[in-house]
Amino acid sequence: MTLDPFYLIVSHVGQLELLVPHGVRLVQLRIKDQPETEVRRQIRRARDFCAVHRAQLVVNDHWQAALDLKCGVVHLGQEDMETVDFAALRRAGVRFGLSTHDETELNRALSHGPAYVALGPVYPTLLKQMKWGPQGLDRVREWKKAAGQTPLVGIGGLTPERLPGLFAAGADCAAVVTDIATAENPEARCAEWIAATRGNAT
Repeated sequence: MTLDPFYLIVSHVGQLELLVPHGVRLVQLRIKDQPETEVRRQIRRARDFCAVHRAQLVVNDHWQAALDLKCGVVHLGQEDMETVDFAALRRAGVRFGLSTHDETELNRALSHGPAYVALGPVYPTLLKQMKWGPQGLDRVREWKKAAGQTPLVGIGGLTPERLPGLFAAGADCAAVVTDIATAENPEARCAEWIAATRGNAT
């Protein structure tokens, strides 16, 4: 899986439909605390919208729905790995990315042959309370060395100004949630991110 250097994460299909047409090539739909019917409605709509706009959709957590709705990529946290049917995903050709926060989690993730691994939070983040402190760029360098050919996604507290350091440390991709979601003009901020990532990534 070749990752675009800009990885947008949104919490609702409406946000996806607002931002993807501005040049987004990789977007994760992260739906929380919604009934299954609503989850599947949003995934189905996002799948079709991304197909039209030639963007890669990644479904967060809801791997069974992604499998049933014939989506190509899912993202899973460590807790999801306890229940996911990796064999079913592989049989269907569904690729998966995995979140990691420490060496044990990284080794566990790499043993499954993921399409990418994510490390976070790289910097302090307002998105959610986490038991892990900021990982920092030295940890990004360590993760990239350990991951080898597996693409590495950095997430947490990122801004366009921090991108050169992130990419220089070895990350292949920057995942963004809060900086765009809380922007006064999300569309304009998204355009800034796209220009910055494609200018700095190597």
